[in-house]
Amino acid sequence: MDSRECLRFLRPYLFLLPSRRTPVYARFSSAKSRDLVRNRFSHGSSLRNAPCCRNIHISASKKSANERSGAPQSQTIASSSRQTTVDNRIQKLKDSNALHYPRLNSQPNRISIPSFRERYRDESTTPASEEVTLEGRILSIRRSGSKLVFLTITGGYQEIQAMVSLSQLSEPRPEPRRFREALHPFLRGDIVSVRGTATRTDAGELTVKATELPVLLSPSLAPLPEGLVNQETMILNRHVDLLVNRRTADTFRLRSHIIKCMRDFFHEKDFLEVQTPILADYAGGAIARPFLTSATEFPQKELALRIAPELWLKRLVVGGNDKVFEIGSSFRNEGIDTTHNPEFTMCEFYSAYFNLRDLILITEDLITRLFQHADHLICTKLGSLEKPKIQLPENRWEQIEFIPALEEILGIRFPDLSEPDALPKLIELLDGRANITQGSDLTLARFLDELASKFLEPSSHEQPLFIIHHPACMSPLSKSFTCPKTGQLVSARAELFIEGREIANMYEEENDPFEQRRKFELQLESREDNPAADEEGPSEVDESYVRALEHGLPPTGGWGCGVDRLVMLFSGATRISDVLSFGNLKNVVSIRHAAKDA
Repeated sequence: MDSRECLRFLRPYLFLLPSRRTPVYARFSSAKSRDLVRNRFSHGSSLRNAPCCRNIHISASKKSANERSGAPQSQTIASSSRQTTVDNRIQKLKDSNALHYPRLNSQPNRISIPSFRERYRDESTTPASEEVTLEGRILSIRRSGSKLVFLTITGGYQEIQAMVSLSQLSEPRPEPRRFREALHPFLRGDIVSVRGTATRTDAGELTVKATELPVLLSPSLAPLPEGLVNQETMILNRHVDLLVNRRTADTFRLRSHIIKCMRDFFHEKDFLEVQTPILADYAGGAIARPFLTSATEFPQKELALRIAPELWLKRLVVGGNDKVFEIGSSFRNEGIDTTHNPEFTMCEFYSAYFNLRDLILITEDLITRLFQHADHLICTKLGSLEKPKIQLPENRWEQIEFIPALEEILGIRFPDLSEPDALPKLIELLDGRANITQGSDLTLARFLDELASKFLEPSSHEQPLFIIHHPACMSPLSKSFTCPKTGQLVSARAELFIEGREIANMYEEENDPFEQRRKFELQLESREDNPAADEEGPSEVDESYVRALEHGLPPTGGWGCGVDRLVMLFSGATRISDVLSFGNLKNVVSIRHAAKDA
């Protein structure tokens, strides 16, 4: 029995595949795959010569993915060309007996490329006699005759040159033919292991001089392009984008450093980092439409993904944890644009005995520290990114009060915003000057937010801006007071805007259980009066939270920040998808479909 017949006997499912002309799609389990197994022997003769493939469970589709999706012919041709390239590459590796994915053996003196560069940074340390082992991905191959090959390999975001010379290999050296055959299948994108010593070229470039033939650890079957420029291609193939576009990798590295810097900042100030529930039977802490789901344990009960961790964190403060913070994901079933994604990362902290002034001061300190840290990283490690262009004030940052600033800009005196007819009165006073669309879902809070967006927030393009003392109707979880300037009921709240984007939101938390219940009830009344808001905001008073307040919440300052927007600010990214590992939700759900359509 020859090797192919033996393989068919031991692994028959590898040969039970339709011909290449028959469209297939991989399945981990399906009724059709079981049908194929039952009928394997009746189809065996017709499939005897089918090419070997790793897809085990398959089902033949009536139409190809390209036909179903209406993909253009050029895209189909490109996909076919790619598959042809992959098939040719596989055959070449087989011919060279190099299609292997070996386990990583224990090697003495294994070292990362960054550590290698650091160890032999000074010219006095090279040439070295100690042998080390480096692993990395090939970026380029340069052959100088048949006995000398230079590889540029990358790992740990740094590159190193490897020189593989037949005359420099340790004894016993391979024959010239064996040398050529061993290096012949290497291509850009392959992951290799190189063992050798540190040296420098005549030009002074740090190089690892191979003492053994490099080992192919993981061959790259698909071609690795020199670069990607199409935005859709970059996001749908993020793994390739990261390999060929340094800016993408540097953006994600900056994100990691920013999050670490925030954690360090809060830990230094004695905050306790916690994790609160993401799944619950109620989504509170903000006005937003939640994602709804269910659990196998109680399928009749509707669950929701959290829209904010706020109420959980304040319960922990009630429980005696005076300073808590959390960095994690929240989910809001809303639209997607350049600064919004349904899944996003938030940082929230709550500190007992903080007032609004304390919150503003700590915000200034945190943003300044993050700015300086990002600036240093871009200058030293993340060179593909541009330094942040924002100018932070040396002294206290600008603050404007919500209602007085709008009254001055619009030239009107606001009606009492706590009255039920405040919205129509305000619209009548403006007499069309605001130019804001008035749909059926328009509420007073939303209308006021639109006014701020149009007339107040643009000032933050010049310098960071705190908008303070919002109308109480806009902040149901904040403490409120009567503004001495306007006589309006306003909240002890501030929002930080930089370059027109909301960066942070903070306020003194409502700790009066009676007042909190009243504000929850006002929210419900507003929901009932607005038929378009059926899916936004609370559907009932959160009795468990009110009861928690009955145990006593200290005067507390709360703060929230969108981490994604922070990364956009410091990296210069113009789209939130650029700072998310795999883009926005629309991109994420397109990845599998794009692969099927290919």
